[in-house]
Amino acid sequence: MLAKLQKEHSQSHRDSAHRSEYPLSLLISIVPVKTRSETKSSILRSSTLTSVPWLVHGFSTRLGGTSKLYGGHALNLGFTQQDSRAVVERNRAIFLEKLGAKTGKKLWPLATARQIHSDLIHCVEGVPEQPLTGDGLITAVPQLLLAVLTADCIPVILVDTKKRAIGVFHAGWRGTVKRIVEKGVGEMSRYFGSKPRDIKVAIGPGIHNCCYNVGEEVRIQFESQFSYADKLFHEIKESDPIREKYPLLFLTSRAPGHSELPTNIFLDLVDANRRQLMDAGVPPKNIDSSPLCTSCRKDLLFSHRAENGVTGRMMAAVGIKQKIR
Repeated sequence: MLAKLQKEHSQSHRDSAHRSEYPLSLLISIVPVKTRSETKSSILRSSTLTSVPWLVHGFSTRLGGTSKLYGGHALNLGFTQQDSRAVVERNRAIFLEKLGAKTGKKLWPLATARQIHSDLIHCVEGVPEQPLTGDGLITAVPQLLLAVLTADCIPVILVDTKKRAIGVFHAGWRGTVKRIVEKGVGEMSRYFGSKPRDIKVAIGPGIHNCCYNVGEEVRIQFESQFSYADKLFHEIKESDPIREKYPLLFLTSRAPGHSELPTNIFLDLVDANRRQLMDAGVPPKNIDSSPLCTSCRKDLLFSHRAENGVTGRMMAAVGIKQKIR
């Protein structure tokens, strides 16, 4: 199964890989597992983070759940408008169990937040009594699972291997332009004394520059914040074989005498967050990124854009095992 998926991944991204400034190797391993109902599911794990013995982490896919929606047998982990709460809670239990987020037979408590595409980050010591609002969570408390939900936005997990502290972040374009992951490194330093050189990072599946078409207003906002903004975008002019073959059919009375096809602008969110982490002092070798594009791989992943807004949610989760005595 892994070999087949790797071959498909390489084919899907062959055209887009040349646009990136860093090579896209298959750094996220796909681990097939089975649920209680023996339905195959997949958890994506970072090869960089699997070397940390006290860590539990993973990125869910759409496979192996109990939701009848979104193609059936979907592991929807978000309380969406279409799915029932009972089904989502059952899916979450499946994911946490296969992730290994449990002590004995008891699953760890799960801390999440109401995500608003912000740069708000909370340091938590348990599941909050009142729902939190924000897009980043950090902790040093063992046996507490932190998670964000995504369906195109970039999930980012930070792990301080020396201080045994963790964080998880939801980085859409709004959160990225507000520097949420860069601020996440700063918050871990403030609360736990983390040093950027000790932080390892896993950037999970999200929409890639091959598919993330944005407006000019998004580019303007990035240009106002980052000196390297021009490296985050590329343009592709729409083509029309009929226009090219019969240009006279499209002549107009207005200069320049013909109508222009629009130019599409594409943003590389993965590179944007990677650069922020490096600017914060995280060594490039410590940053692991998935080559999977949610829009390209809606057979494996949920994509809000590719599925016209009617889709489930994936979960990026991280937790600390019991401290060594």
